[in-house]
Amino acid sequence: MDQYNLKKAKELIKLNNENICNCCLGRKFSNLKELENISGNRNRGKLINEKLSEKDYNYKKSSSCKICNDILFKVHENIANENILKKIIEKIDYLNLKFETFLIGSKIPNKILEKDEELNNILDLDVENIKKEINREIGKLIEVKLNKTVDFENPDIVIMVDLRKILDKDKEENAEDLSKIKIRIQINPIFIEGKYKKLIRGIPQTKWPCRKCKGKGCDGCNGTGKMYNESVEELISNIVLKETNGYEAKFHGAGREDIDVRMLGEGRPFVLEIKEPKFRKLDLYSITNKVNEYSEGKTEYNDLKFTERNRKAEIKVSSPDTFKVYRALVECEAKISEKDLSKIKQLENTIIKQRTPQRVSHRRADKVREREVKEVSTNLINSNTFEMIVKTQGGLYIKELISSDNSRTNPSVSQILNTKSICKELDVIEVG
Repeated sequence: MDQYNLKKAKELIKLNNENICNCCLGRKFSNLKELENISGNRNRGKLINEKLSEKDYNYKKSSSCKICNDILFKVHENIANENILKKIIEKIDYLNLKFETFLIGSKIPNKILEKDEELNNILDLDVENIKKEINREIGKLIEVKLNKTVDFENPDIVIMVDLRKILDKDKEENAEDLSKIKIRIQINPIFIEGKYKKLIRGIPQTKWPCRKCKGKGCDGCNGTGKMYNESVEELISNIVLKETNGYEAKFHGAGREDIDVRMLGEGRPFVLEIKEPKFRKLDLYSITNKVNEYSEGKTEYNDLKFTERNRKAEIKVSSPDTFKVYRALVECEAKISEKDLSKIKQLENTIIKQRTPQRVSHRRADKVREREVKEVSTNLINSNTFEMIVKTQGGLYIKELISSDNSRTNPSVSQILNTKSICKELDVIEVG
């Protein structure tokens, strides 16, 4: 170490009345190039003391470290005797957790952090704080003893070591009482992406709480707390929650269809979020088979794969390039002919102006949306009924494109045919 840094080290020691542990001394100079090859801050502190001793500066630590109150010493001690490891394993076993990656966090008394930062400001030091050393050293222990991997970006679990109760405000000797260490484990969610088909009508995409009791359970919902017994969400999450022993599932769909609308074709993209899964190593091929057997004839789930957290937001974002293809069975009040249906072609490449439909006005902002109809084809079934295949920009309300919704949608099929027209059946056949 050069004279400048040795002088700064001496100043640090004096600022703490010569009561500073080697861990804190080494940590304050851990970013020096000449010390970067020394393993551990405690060894760096020992080397600094040796250098100071060569300059005839010796001191004797007479009480606990004024920076960390000897917490670092005790943590290292309990890492060595594996007390902390035992506490962590007890918590893992209690939760019956299976994981591969982890991250360590820690909590220590605020006054220790404040003292540590104050010294950094006085001596103009830019080094890691006490918590980082604790986290790193405990992390190294878990990696070696449990054969797990530290992951700073997306860990399976976060192990929080709470040391705040070690230090009593009035009795500093309690700093040695590590029986007060508390371990808390945050289990991060897993995300499974796939596509679903809804093969029958009458099933909502997600769990729909009873309007009367708000999910509490009442006579109107037979105590279920739900408007509908099943949903696309529940038919898959019931199985996946059992496989993961998770706490809760949340379904994120790339848009949604009405309850009376089927979702066909290759299906609609979704992400299933499983909160606090105890088991994460899943055979998604096997789960796909179990889910589809469980929901046979109602829904179907395919292309299941693990994905990242940000995917649940990505699939909800509708870009101008997204589109939907629908099959609608349209019933008209007046008789129609092939010649009449040919007029519907004028909807192609047309911008439709839609004021928020009356049927969803209670839960959607009242505004005028503009969406494009890209392609239309029709097939006359009888004198009052025809089939319409329509490809549109995402977000266009098809039922109102047909009915006009009391002129809230313009242009519309009813307007073009000059007769009241309603959508009797609707299927989504492609989501792009």
